[in-house]
Amino acid sequence: MAQHSTLDGVFQAVSDPTRRAVIGRLGTGPASIGELAAPFDMALPSFMKHIGHLERCGLIRTRKSGRVRICTLERDTFTLIEKWLGEQRSIWTGRTDRLEEFVASALETGHDNLETDPDKESPA
Repeated sequence: MAQHSTLDGVFQAVSDPTRRAVIGRLGTGPASIGELAAPFDMALPSFMKHIGHLERCGLIRTRKSGRVRICTLERDTFTLIEKWLGEQRSIWTGRTDRLEEFVASALETGHDNLETDPDKESPA
């Protein structure tokens, strides 16, 4: 269940364009709060709410270095997300493969009723 709550928090976090931009920037390496906030036209307390959200859901980690707070990506959380997405991809790839096989089989055997409208009456 902890995995699901982590995933819920992550997907909520990445639903915001500011937080996605922060994650993208941190993908190139650690950065200070000031560096991360610079491109955004918002007050620092508002920006800090985004940082707090990313930190609470486990996507980033912050540490104090003197008077500067440095942010880094939390790679373990990304591994968890990648694993979950891989599982979902496997499930849906299998389902679409079976659907493709079904349609191909139906067309080969002459069951072209896949193309007809079931609400229309067939000619008598």
